[in-house]
Amino acid sequence: MIYSKGGASRTLKKEVIAADLVVVGGGMSGVCAAITAARQGLRVVLVQDRSVLGGNASSEVRLWILGATSHMGNNNRWSREGGVIDEILVENVYRNPEGNAVILDMILLDKVKQEANIRLLLNTSVYEVHKEAGDRIKSLSAFCSQNSTQYELLSSLFCDASGDGIVGFLSGAAFRMGAETCEEFDEAMAPDTSYGELLGHTLYFYTKDVGKSVSYTAPAFAMDVTKEIPRFKNFNAKEHGCKLWWVEYGGRLDTVHDTEEIKWELWKVIYGVWDYIKNSGQFPEADTLTLEWVGMVPGKRESRRFEGDYILRQKDVIEQRQHPDAVAYGGWSIDLHPADGVFSERQPCNQWHSKGVFQIPYRCLYSHNIENLFLAGRLISVSHVAFGATRVMATCAYVAQAVAMAAKLCIQQQLLPREIGQPGYMKELQKELQRSGQYIPGFHLSDSSDLVQQAELTSSSNLDFKGFSKENMLWKTLNIAAAQLIPVTAGTLPIFFLDIEATQTTVLDVELRGSDRKGGFTPDRELAKMQIRVKPGFQTLTLDFGLEISEDQYIFLTFLQNEHIRLAYTRQRISGLLSVFNGVNKAVSNNGKQVALPGSGVDSFEFWTPQRRPEGHNLAIQLTAGLSVFGVENVRNGIDRPTIRPNIWVATTDDKQPMISVKWKQKQRIRRIEINFDTDWDHAMESVLMTHPETVMPFCVRNYSIEDGNGKTIYTHRGNFQTRNVIELPESCVTDQLIVSLEHPSAEVPAAVFAIRCYA
Repeated sequence: MIYSKGGASRTLKKEVIAADLVVVGGGMSGVCAAITAARQGLRVVLVQDRSVLGGNASSEVRLWILGATSHMGNNNRWSREGGVIDEILVENVYRNPEGNAVILDMILLDKVKQEANIRLLLNTSVYEVHKEAGDRIKSLSAFCSQNSTQYELLSSLFCDASGDGIVGFLSGAAFRMGAETCEEFDEAMAPDTSYGELLGHTLYFYTKDVGKSVSYTAPAFAMDVTKEIPRFKNFNAKEHGCKLWWVEYGGRLDTVHDTEEIKWELWKVIYGVWDYIKNSGQFPEADTLTLEWVGMVPGKRESRRFEGDYILRQKDVIEQRQHPDAVAYGGWSIDLHPADGVFSERQPCNQWHSKGVFQIPYRCLYSHNIENLFLAGRLISVSHVAFGATRVMATCAYVAQAVAMAAKLCIQQQLLPREIGQPGYMKELQKELQRSGQYIPGFHLSDSSDLVQQAELTSSSNLDFKGFSKENMLWKTLNIAAAQLIPVTAGTLPIFFLDIEATQTTVLDVELRGSDRKGGFTPDRELAKMQIRVKPGFQTLTLDFGLEISEDQYIFLTFLQNEHIRLAYTRQRISGLLSVFNGVNKAVSNNGKQVALPGSGVDSFEFWTPQRRPEGHNLAIQLTAGLSVFGVENVRNGIDRPTIRPNIWVATTDDKQPMISVKWKQKQRIRRIEINFDTDWDHAMESVLMTHPETVMPFCVRNYSIEDGNGKTIYTHRGNFQTRNVIELPESCVTDQLIVSLEHPSAEVPAAVFAIRCYA
């Protein structure tokens, strides 16, 4: 029993924790930073002021995680982010294809708790920063409301991934809030005061059909949305959750200190929306619906942005400028919203896409005046305009992984964050990031410690692509323009064949297109075209463009819209091959074509995007000459996704026992093996609300084994679904050969491998 008579005032329980890296903020950025750092051997404290992890992705807010893939509605092919954020998204689809936000909470907690090097502090808020000589942070003070404990967090390195930037703010780090003028960074998209300088907050709600009539009485504070919301007719009984992202407010207020006021205004809107849907008589289908959940925590978009040694700006995004210190990338549109949000007469967003992904330099990821403060998440060093593209969660998490890897180098080399920017250290950082699965546009992994680089590679077969299977073909009307992405090599272009059916005599327009930007997937360069007069009935097109191709690239074999034509499609799917369509995706302001406003500083171009499975079949094209782009040498070329080439080894479909042999002249001591499989870098994998047609990507090798040169099996894996398999052998294997034997994922998908790496 504890008994206190009372008297003198008391102090809180206090715990001092020392770490290599303190990460403040447990959203997707903080989670990915903490896991990345912990796996590199750093002692990490992860501080989260809520009871769950995930931030805007958590069950408290319920926004889907997105990044460069942009709902697969832009021209950024194969652009899903890699590393830990990819691991989480792939795992979420496997365990949670229904998009249940509570299950995502569990997955995130599980991932963090599996890391012995992470000390997780939930319900804990940082409230004070202590500095030492110069502009360097010594420790943080934090308080947990649930265990009434005060923490002193000691470290040589700190990462602010808190969204609002509590550590940066309290430490005196330089920051910005609001929009720059168009003159400061030569940004044509910089908004004026009538549009507003800040993006607001959003609260979501979920509904549930209970199968019987449900009444609803609105609270007294509910708003009459028919009188106060200009777009009230856009509300309907079918949409809930983050599909109502445009129910936004707060851009005219202080989006840090006025958050509670903003939340109350959004509650007024939400309960008023439900009153309108339930009681206006306009939505009889809502009779059996109940309001199941309303957010208690606003999803924040924008507040403080901290200054690094470089501030990313509009032209970096639109022109895809190259940076020698690139460590991450983005690909979301420049997505700005009117400050008045749901109360504005304007469109709820102003989205302008670039023609490809853009690099994010390391110089944006640390404070320029607080020596040991890393920046991660939405608060990194960008202008307000560029922020419109970098603020989404998958991009934020990707940046955070780069910060964590930089922290490892800082600890190893006893450096401060800025010093990692020196050329030698930067190359090491980029190498370590790429090894961990982090693709950096324009870079390839050059790793002399990878034993595979000195080995002889052979395989049981290499796909020499001469066309798709014509068994069980599908026939689809050419209601929208369609194209097949084809990876060709320098030289004479082969002749293509495709079966079609015409319902009447017509003219079919066929074009061959490329991309003006090397490695891009916007078909804005016409290479050749032909008009073909076809008669009714089935026939085979012969497409001989007579072209010499100057360099390796993906080309688009396009068939323009013609409702009198049906094209043949195949059920076969092959890694690195994809069909795209000149369709529309209203969710990301894709109307088939982006028409730039005069003086906006953005490009006009067409969107050619894939269809989600179970659609998205390839056109059943045949070729006169095989495309030798799927050879086994791809597994060590240092690029683990399609770019200007597929960069993947693919077996032939008739190979009964697909196998890759890695052989050395002398015996090697091997302790670690890394294999990267294809989990469809083009699939956006939205984390909540949206469902997915499969739990495992159809291209992913499920079952494989590894033998040494004596035929002894040293590792077997069945049921794989992850991109990156890291195999730590219990003891070193001494051998002059490894044989990786694989099974085809299915009869319609041949086995494929992006990378094999071996380390002593």
